[in-house]
Amino acid sequence: QVQLVESGGGLVQPGGSLRLSCAASGSISSIHAMGWYRQAPGKQRELVAVITSGGSTNYADSVKGRFTISRDNAKNTVYLQMNSLKPEDTAVYTCNAYITNVARATTNYWGQGTQVTVSS
Repeated sequence: QVQLVESGGGLVQPGGSLRLSCAASGSISSIHAMGWYRQAPGKQRELVAVITSGGSTNYADSVKGRFTISRDNAKNTVYLQMNSLKPEDTAVYTCNAYITNVARATTNYWGQGTQVTVSS
């Protein structure tokens, strides 16, 4: 069984920073692309950033230049450094990863989500 556990959300003032972490654990053989999505109240879930196993990254236009996605393959962990936060970044942020388990099955896994609130 594989799990994704996020941490690092919270309340921050506009212009502030937060760092989200998402650790994968369980019967993991290999981890492929990892990413972060977010969903604000009344809006559809959107892709924020993704990073491949080789380290290539892609970002939503709304966060380019402010957010940075990275991963530590030794720790099976993906990070999202969020700087210059704006009220419109307020959302539930959820980690996502394509993981091959020890039984050679590849599945798309989701974390439980962590709330990020940007407000003065």
